[in-house]
Amino acid sequence: MNATPHILVVDDHADIREPLAKYLETHGLRATAADGAGSARRILKDSAIDLVVLDVMMPGEDGLSLCRHLRETTALPIILLTAMTEETDRIVGLEMGADDYVSKPFNPRELLARIKAVLRRTHSLPPETEALSGERIEFSPWVLDIKRRELIGEDGVSSPLSTAEFNLLRAFLKHPGRVLNRDQLLDLTQSRSADVFDRTIDNQVSRLRKKIETDPKNPKVIQTVWGGGYMFTAEVTEK
Repeated sequence: MNATPHILVVDDHADIREPLAKYLETHGLRATAADGAGSARRILKDSAIDLVVLDVMMPGEDGLSLCRHLRETTALPIILLTAMTEETDRIVGLEMGADDYVSKPFNPRELLARIKAVLRRTHSLPPETEALSGERIEFSPWVLDIKRRELIGEDGVSSPLSTAEFNLLRAFLKHPGRVLNRDQLLDLTQSRSADVFDRTIDNQVSRLRKKIETDPKNPKVIQTVWGGGYMFTAEVTEK
C-alpha cells in the first residue's frame, strides 16, 4: 500500500491544475488532476484520495456544490481555491465544511504548507468509538434527538440546540472517554476558519455545559484536561 498522500486537484484551467499537480509531485506527494466536478467524481469513485484541492468557480457544477457533496458523503479534507475578491464563497465554503482556503493567485509553496497542515490535523483525529447511526443518543439523564437537534431531559422536556452546540455535543458523543484538544474539536465540529481561534471552543464548551451539567462550575460530564483539552465522561448508548 502506498503511504504517500494522494491529492486531487480540481480546476477547469489547465494552466493552473497541471503545473500545480506537478509541483506537488516534485515535493513528495502524489497528485491527480481533474478539469471539473464530473471528472473529479469519477476519480474519487475509482481512486483512494487523501485530500481535495478544489476550485470554486468552475463551469457546470461549481466547487461549492462538489464541496457540499463531499462533506455529506465523505470525511475527505478539502482546501478551496477562491478568487481574491470572492469573500462570500470562502465563507460559504467554510460553513459547508471545507478545511481551509487559498486565494488566487496563490503561491504554490503556501498551498503545499496548508495541505501538509490539514493532513497533519485530520490524520491526528482519534477514531470514533462506534458509529452512532440511531436518531436518539442517550447519555443519562439526557437524550439527544439527532433529527430534531434537541436535548430531551428525564422529564421529557425538550431544549433546542444551536448549530455550534449540536456539532460540539455530537463530536463528544462520538468520542466518549477520549481527550480531545482544541484543534481536534475545531476539525470535528467543522468550525475552523481564518478567524476562529482556540478560545471559540472554550466558549462553546461553556455554553454546552450550562445545558447539560447539574453544576456547570463543577462539570462532571465534560471535564477539562489541563494542558490537553476536554473529555466527555458519560456513558453513551443508542435508544
